[in-house]
Amino acid sequence: MSRPLSAAILAVGSEMLTPSRVDTNSLYVTQVLNGLGIGVAYKAVVGDDRDELAAQIRHALGRVPILVLTGGLGPTDDDLTREVVAEVLGRSLLEQAELVETIRARFATRGLPMPDVNRRQAMVPEGATVLDNPNGSAPGLLIEHDGALIALLPGPPREMRPMLDGAVRTRLVAMAGSTRLLRRVMRVAGRTESRVEERVQPVYRAWLDATPRIETTILAAPGLIELHLTTQVDDEAAGWEALARAVAEIDGVLGGDVVSTNDVTLEAVVGQMLRQRGWRIALAESCTGGLVTSRLTDVPGSSAYVDRSFVVYSNAAKTDMLGVPAEMIARHGAVSQEVARAMAEGALARAGVDMAIAITGIAGPDGGSDEKPVGTVWIAVATNQPPRTQAAVCRFLGGREFVKMFSALTALDLARRHILDLPWDVDWIRR
Repeated sequence: MSRPLSAAILAVGSEMLTPSRVDTNSLYVTQVLNGLGIGVAYKAVVGDDRDELAAQIRHALGRVPILVLTGGLGPTDDDLTREVVAEVLGRSLLEQAELVETIRARFATRGLPMPDVNRRQAMVPEGATVLDNPNGSAPGLLIEHDGALIALLPGPPREMRPMLDGAVRTRLVAMAGSTRLLRRVMRVAGRTESRVEERVQPVYRAWLDATPRIETTILAAPGLIELHLTTQVDDEAAGWEALARAVAEIDGVLGGDVVSTNDVTLEAVVGQMLRQRGWRIALAESCTGGLVTSRLTDVPGSSAYVDRSFVVYSNAAKTDMLGVPAEMIARHGAVSQEVARAMAEGALARAGVDMAIAITGIAGPDGGSDEKPVGTVWIAVATNQPPRTQAAVCRFLGGREFVKMFSALTALDLARRHILDLPWDVDWIRR
């Protein structure tokens, strides 16, 4: 196999070093690069600082043969990308008269004169290829230097993406040759990252010496673990076959904890199960305030199985909308097994559906006690084919937003396990 290529991505702009702006371009650039079999060695956000940008460019060119820069091609003094790249490469910056006229014509189509400051955008490093920008005034640039390819692309995504998908992609395809980077994503629920690592490490370690080599990355998110299995190959069919065997090995080790083996979300998996059975579902949510419903209805076509949602935040709402007896709430408290079960069964009966999920808990930061601390959440799932209700209490550690998110994802996972008749032995259920 030819040596796999790798690239670096630099997002340029001081605004992305503040809380108000996020670099999203690098995600799209990574997607395109990976699709061509090119790995990303690293990516960084660099402010509008000449010395720092120069240092980052030199560092990147010393490590990888492909460098993609986004941003810093505007007309103002703090748009430094063109100048700094030319300086690092030891090339002159030359104004191209035809570019000046192209930019002038773009302003004219809007009935505006071109400000003289926009002439900066017509400055081109010696030997660079100019990339047309039909969606903005900043042309892109493509430079080959000592065997490396350097792409300078505008920051706005609507300007950057067409350039990347056009001339830059064509050049990258020629560089990448036959090598392809393939990936399978598995999603696992109900287990901590360390538990998953402990069980799958003996399996994936053996893949590092296999042909083709398969690398595994474990990523933790609230309520879910992702396993990313990747390989770089010349023979794409053989690569996919190797990944399929690897996925089957992990699936055999983790069993019912595996939500999906092809990057399908938990809410989509639950939706598929409901659709396949012809079931409709109702939700009864207290502390999550409709978050489970929101996740389920984020899936296109979810109207085929989502019937309705009861957001019953107050005790009175639990009684009025779901028929939970007031004396039950007074005796056991709103956050209790009895109330959670009654909420699920009330939603099931009043909606006339096949399945219901109920959640009641203490999201915090106030409202906890020694017996029921903040993060205590009862989750119940009820079905009528056959009639069956299960409930469990979880303890989630974290802030209010974390408790709500974790509760919603756990409820969906417990619904999945309920449908499949799997044990509710997830790591955060209190025994």
